[in-house]
Amino acid sequence: MTDFIINSALKDRFMVLLGAIILALAGLWSFKNMPLDAIPDLSDVQVIVFTDYADQSPQVVENQITYPLTTAMLAVPHAKVVRGYSFFGLSFVYVIFEDGTDMYWARSRVLEYLNYVKGRLPQGVTPTLGPDATGVGWIYEYALVDKSGKHDLAQLRSIQDWYLRYPLQTVSGVSEVASVGGYVKQYQVEVDPNALQAYQIPLSTVINAIKRSNNDVGGRLFEMGETEYMVRGLGYIKSIADLKTIPVGVDVNGTPIRLQDIAHIQIGPELRRGVTELNGEGEVAGGVVIMRFGENAQETIQDVRKKLDELKKGLPEGVEIVTVYDRGSLIERAVDTLNTALIQELIIVCALVALFLLHLRSSMVIIVTLPLGVLMAFIVMKWQGINANIMSLGGIALAIGDMVDGAVVMVENAHKHLAEAVERKQAELTPKERWQAIGNASTEVGSGLFFSLLVITVSFLPIITMEAQEGRLFSPLAFTKSYAMAAAAILTVTLVPVLMGYFIRGKIIPEHQNPINRFLHFIHAPVLKLAMRWRAITVILAALLMASTLYPLSNIGSEFMPPLYEGDLLYMPTTFPGISITKAKEVLQQTDKMLKTFPEVQQVFGKIGRAETATDAAPLMMVETTVQLKPQDQWPDPDKTARQLMDEMDKAIHFPGLANTWTMPIKNRIDMLSTGIKTPVGIKVSGPDLNVLQTLALQIEQAMKTLPETLSAYGDRAVGGYFLDFDINREAAARYGLTTGDVQDVIQSAIGGMNITETVEGLERYPVNVRYPRDLRDNLEALQRVLIPTPTGSQIPLALVADINFTRGTDVIKTEDARPNAWVYVDIKTSDIGGFVTLAKQKLAEQVNIPAGYTVSWSGQFEYMERAAERLRIVVPLTLLLIFVLLYCAFRNITEPAIVMLTIPFSLIGGIWLVYWMGFNLSVAVYVGFIALAGTAAETGVMVLSFIDIEVEKLRQKKQAPLTGAEIKAASEAATALRVRPVAITALANIVGLIPIMWASGAGADVTQRIAAPALGGMLTVLILSLLVFPVIYSLALQFHEERKSRVGLASHEL
Repeated sequence: MTDFIINSALKDRFMVLLGAIILALAGLWSFKNMPLDAIPDLSDVQVIVFTDYADQSPQVVENQITYPLTTAMLAVPHAKVVRGYSFFGLSFVYVIFEDGTDMYWARSRVLEYLNYVKGRLPQGVTPTLGPDATGVGWIYEYALVDKSGKHDLAQLRSIQDWYLRYPLQTVSGVSEVASVGGYVKQYQVEVDPNALQAYQIPLSTVINAIKRSNNDVGGRLFEMGETEYMVRGLGYIKSIADLKTIPVGVDVNGTPIRLQDIAHIQIGPELRRGVTELNGEGEVAGGVVIMRFGENAQETIQDVRKKLDELKKGLPEGVEIVTVYDRGSLIERAVDTLNTALIQELIIVCALVALFLLHLRSSMVIIVTLPLGVLMAFIVMKWQGINANIMSLGGIALAIGDMVDGAVVMVENAHKHLAEAVERKQAELTPKERWQAIGNASTEVGSGLFFSLLVITVSFLPIITMEAQEGRLFSPLAFTKSYAMAAAAILTVTLVPVLMGYFIRGKIIPEHQNPINRFLHFIHAPVLKLAMRWRAITVILAALLMASTLYPLSNIGSEFMPPLYEGDLLYMPTTFPGISITKAKEVLQQTDKMLKTFPEVQQVFGKIGRAETATDAAPLMMVETTVQLKPQDQWPDPDKTARQLMDEMDKAIHFPGLANTWTMPIKNRIDMLSTGIKTPVGIKVSGPDLNVLQTLALQIEQAMKTLPETLSAYGDRAVGGYFLDFDINREAAARYGLTTGDVQDVIQSAIGGMNITETVEGLERYPVNVRYPRDLRDNLEALQRVLIPTPTGSQIPLALVADINFTRGTDVIKTEDARPNAWVYVDIKTSDIGGFVTLAKQKLAEQVNIPAGYTVSWSGQFEYMERAAERLRIVVPLTLLLIFVLLYCAFRNITEPAIVMLTIPFSLIGGIWLVYWMGFNLSVAVYVGFIALAGTAAETGVMVLSFIDIEVEKLRQKKQAPLTGAEIKAASEAATALRVRPVAITALANIVGLIPIMWASGAGADVTQRIAAPALGGMLTVLILSLLVFPVIYSLALQFHEERKSRVGLASHEL
């Protein structure tokens, strides 16, 4: 079939060239309009159900909101995990779906099941869906700063809420803009209970009066003088003065009692669960821009930057917008790193081919087809919706060395055929003769090349079949390399023969006159002669080389993925439960100030608690500090790694009760929203009793701290919160005619404070809060004296109907599939996660006794690593079998595919040793490199065997009799020696093409280096073994086959 395609292309050259031009233009358009991002979106398909249940304790939220919701969500189709969080006043339910589930289908299913559960929720509580965003949706963060001191935090927060937030939400691709930090302005009505008692006014009357005094109404229409007027009754509260004049009753003389007579009215801050701080200099207000699922990150960020530039013009004097996190810079750096490596690869590979052939026109075939193959891959990427990121571009970078193989072998074979044709004719060839020679050269090797390139394409099947996070990370790489290789295979049998006919002209230097080839033969021929002479020793030495890999393998650690250096760090310490907002603010500012002192740091933006978005389920005890670093060339020591910098920072920041964790912003968002674990290793303990869960978590924490490789360990304090309980005595309350609800109303409103309405001031909205003055509720004695109105009109102290006690309880309840959990977060010094978990499991089994009804599971990156290893154990053998079948289709015998398959273990020798020498752990990225190597190694084996087959077949046709062992040996040696150039070019093109990736030091280089290292090291050993060991093994196999055929023929002749 390949011969037919080649001959058809040579007959209709114009259409082939026209098609190439159209493909090039389409590829350029696809490249120009390709969405850009730093890495693929690794988040699970998730839907967040967020419920605000103001001022309620976590246990109340769990019982009344989270538990009914999680149990209902368990039945949602294709939901694989339902994770619940119950905080003070807030409920989060994360429904994680199976891979491949459509985001909007999932959201519609969750809405459907919400309808079923609404009747089981408290009256007035309405669950809402979070934004249609993913874990990597936080693309841009900014802070509002006023260094002039003209605007306080409340005013800055108002600017964010009412001037910046909504215009930014109009930007295409933005799902939500969340506010964080600062103070929300609040009208505070501090009611004096003594005045209430004097005027005999219950608190409920005050609340109703305020509510009734804050509304605008319509009075339909009024017609006068042929004009229609719309009637309005204007009554919105707009100021403190409006509140002060609200009447709450009349005295015995009929004089109105106004709100200012019984209460102190002021503007103050709303209760807050999040604080932001900049550079250790003090609090700021800020915003988080969250991108919609599936949008173009780079384009969205650019539009957000433009919108902010427009909005800056309208800011009050002195107010500045400071960018504290911008993923666009990471995207630009990551894509630039790969683009630079790609361009360097293209130049190096083309130069290498030109050097070996010493014919510039011939190298033009490579120079034209290689970029065209890349552009064809971009067309399919654009059609499939794969964006340009370090993984998809990395796939193309890995493919470049392999893509030239077909064209190189064809060009080299064309050189050989043209030289032979000229030598036979002893004159210049006519155009027809030249095209005939080109056709013969192309068809001679076309079939083998097509199948060998197909083998490389198929070798990536294990990566495409990966699931979950590892599948989402590496499948773009597998797809793009497969597309690039498929494009190369198509061009090899269509465009390359046509271009060879046009470009391979003029004086062609014969192979034996090329100085580089002569040097190759000078080195290779004597060594090959020795190997062929001592074939048994050669095979034994190859086997010993393979055995030598046992040493590095036993000393290489394992991890899920190498850390992707994002250019920014995330410092995520955890405090003990119960920390006050005042102390939290103090800790945040101190840590930020210390981090800012490092010369490598450009800016520090700290957040403790949560932003006002369903995508942020952070309790007040969780710190998230984004550390923006300077470009590495501006560091005092540019050779310092991010890991070394984090270690230095970790040593500098030591606070009692603060468990340090260091990570990267994107990585943290993905980990937190997919497993809930922010550290490389997490241990989840599940069971029914929160007290037992806390005990087990603390025991595991102590056990983990005894391991030398543990950097920090922190177990959830499942019952670590502080509570002030009002235990209502029902009998005592009944004696005064009070129900439990009457007493709770006072606790809820007078002591806790209740937002009862909100003002409407143009576009702005602010809450109105009613409570008792602070000095009447800031100690136990004052609380006991809080007055409760009775049905008789008298008021009694709270202590008469309730016992007040300080207790400990849960400050956050975590559940997974409706089962309570306590988690232990373990940050480690080593990158060998697999080795650490092995030791940790032993330590846990020795020191912690897990009671019946409780289970322990390992999570975090270890969970991903185990899942990826399990999938590879199944898919890799199946892929090797498929490669074998493809090779059988090409060779139509068992022997040659079996020998070609030997290239794969031979290739592992150099790959394993280089990974060990570079200090890399075995990770999914390294496995991907080995998988890429397997296909390339098999392709090299196919080439060597094809050349030997051609030579042996020529000898058979010449002799017309069975070949002797010496003749097969000589033919194998001659074929390998004569065709050392194409084998060397293709192998060296792969090796040299990978060097720019190994040299790269920008964003994303940590991952791509680990993919390239096995392929680079492996190709070195493949080059040596294919030119020395393969001829030995294949000559022995051919000799055995020929002797057996001779014996069978002799036996049949005797019969």
